[in-house]
Amino acid sequence: MEHIIPYLQKNLTNLYMPRPGIIDILEITIISVILYHILVWIRNTRAWVLMKGVASIMAMYVIAALLEMNTIIWIAQNVVYIGVIAVIVVLQPELRRALETLGKKNFFGALLPVEFNKIIEEGLFSDKTIKEITKACVEMSKVKTGALIVVSQNDILTEYENTGIKLDALISSQILINIFEHNTPLHDGAVILKGNRISSATCYLPLSDNMQLSKDLGTRHRAGVGISEHSDAMTLIVSEETGKISVAYKGQLTRNLKAEDIERYLVNIQNKPKEDKKRRILKRNQGRNQGK
Repeated sequence: MEHIIPYLQKNLTNLYMPRPGIIDILEITIISVILYHILVWIRNTRAWVLMKGVASIMAMYVIAALLEMNTIIWIAQNVVYIGVIAVIVVLQPELRRALETLGKKNFFGALLPVEFNKIIEEGLFSDKTIKEITKACVEMSKVKTGALIVVSQNDILTEYENTGIKLDALISSQILINIFEHNTPLHDGAVILKGNRISSATCYLPLSDNMQLSKDLGTRHRAGVGISEHSDAMTLIVSEETGKISVAYKGQLTRNLKAEDIERYLVNIQNKPKEDKKRRILKRNQGRNQGK
């Protein structure tokens, strides 16, 4: 103990503690704001999924280094340079859009965080919303009104929402039916739902390249499958030709759905505990049996 105290006193007195000035604080603030906006931009684009992929590759690289897998390390080191170019090519549309947005914004306005007072819980919707969506699909099916409804979950769909018209309206069967009514301004394209609200209408979705899809399916069904391949969203499609209801989820298309099928799909992706989901399904089955 007698040797430790003099040692600490000697080394602690030699420590250099920098004194930050106004310029240093300003520099730290600017860097923090820039990093914040970069992270927000990444979170709202496909770069977020890409970053998770890069993180997975980095984790495998660390494991290879610990296990001294020299061949894998050599391959990874030589692929890094190509990977940087590939990232720029893949994110070219997002990079261009980000620079255009930066050019349109006021500099001081860009420093302030946007939409702090508007927080939407992705993928969280109520039982009432399930009933309204189901009712709208069934009613449009009866009169053969074509519809394309995207129910978002955790993945951000901002790039697709921006192709349409912002609504931010509470979900109801009447609004959904009116949107897809023939010869109305908003009937063409897809509706994107976030939580209990209609986010955007007339949105353009990516078309699926799946060659296994039936040849009699049109653009609406291919768009529904396409968005389910690019995200974790579930899409409900009402055919304008036959009136049949389909669902696209995880790249798979299920056709000829009934009202109870639609409710079951929506309950399965509803962000609720499994006990609540089971209780809801049992209650629904009991009500159906009593009706018989």
